Amino acid sequence: MKKKSFYHQSLSFLAVITLVLLSACGAKTAGAPTNAGTAAPIGTSAAQGSNTAATPAAASKEKVVVNIGIQGKTGVLNFAREKGYFEKAFSAAGAEVKWNEFASGPPHFEAIAAGRLDFGATGGTPLISGQVGGVDFKGIAVTSDGKKGNMIIVPKNSPIKELKDLKGKKVAVAKGSSAYNFLYMAIDKAGLKGDDVKVIQLQPDEARPALDSGAIDAWSIWEPYATTAVYQSGATILVTGEKLNINAPSFLIARTKFTQEHPDLTVLFLKTYEEARKYYVDHQDEIADELSKSQKLDKAIVVDVLKNTFPILSSITPEFAKAHQEQADFLQSVGAITKKLDTSQVLESKFIDQALKK
Repeated sequence: MKKKSFYHQSLSFLAVITLVLLSACGAKTAGAPTNAGTAAPIGTSAAQGSNTAATPAAASKEKVVVNIGIQGKTGVLNFAREKGYFEKAFSAAGAEVKWNEFASGPPHFEAIAAGRLDFGATGGTPLISGQVGGVDFKGIAVTSDGKKGNMIIVPKNSPIKELKDLKGKKVAVAKGSSAYNFLYMAIDKAGLKGDDVKVIQLQPDEARPALDSGAIDAWSIWEPYATTAVYQSGATILVTGEKLNINAPSFLIARTKFTQEHPDLTVLFLKTYEEARKYYVDHQDEIADELSKSQKLDKAIVVDVLKNTFPILSSITPEFAKAHQEQADFLQSVGAITKKLDTSQVLESKFIDQALKK
């Protein structure tokens, strides 16, 4: 019961997100992608909200617009966008690509609920909030086991040396992100209870200045923000998912209706991602050079970020499915969500299995 009160004081973040996601079905909200005004809807009547399927004639006249979500400045999707991988692949298939930028994972699902997004990449916790909110999506592939990507960091010269020292401290985290679930699983492992930790809900661009100024005592965050803060402001890594052995897979996600209407393009999306991923992992030094120049960062920062976010592309194996279910079960056990989820209902490997066939 102590754990439940702890999570309830955080306003049951997934319940809050549920309300946001549901409201997104009817109107634009504050969580919309940063370039939402330029993102075109899918070029079929079904994708525009009609229940009437497009006729072959209509489909042949309309170019399908594929909306892809992106966050941060590193990773396979960012690299693929920079190099035009998806534009080339989808143009050959008679489709057009539109990119949508997000600050974190949860807004992807708001956009999917509103029919404004078809594909994206997020951590596992946003999938759980999306499922709680009734968003019609599928996790279609695994991109990381999540062990190295999430961390809790503290400012330079902080007296906080271990997790139990977070008692009574202010910890920033992005609501509903993978780092949110990671924070609470870490706190749980430290044996903290009730109101021991003061959670401050901040997006990355808000949390970094707060960390540097001392307005917060710690920050639960993912890469590249963690390593960047370590190098630039002398922050210290308190704990990582790897140290705590928290397996938290990340996923490529897709709007279910798009996958049903365009299974060929869904497979093409995955094949194109894999093409970009292979180059990305085989040319890490080149990627580090390019990112350090484009983002005006020390190359050493980029090298460490790349090590901590080494991407994979995998079918949703029983091991990954089990880890994702365990995250949902943990959130339900502590009262962060009020119902038990069967996460297998939103995980679908048939497209990735087809894409990875030799």
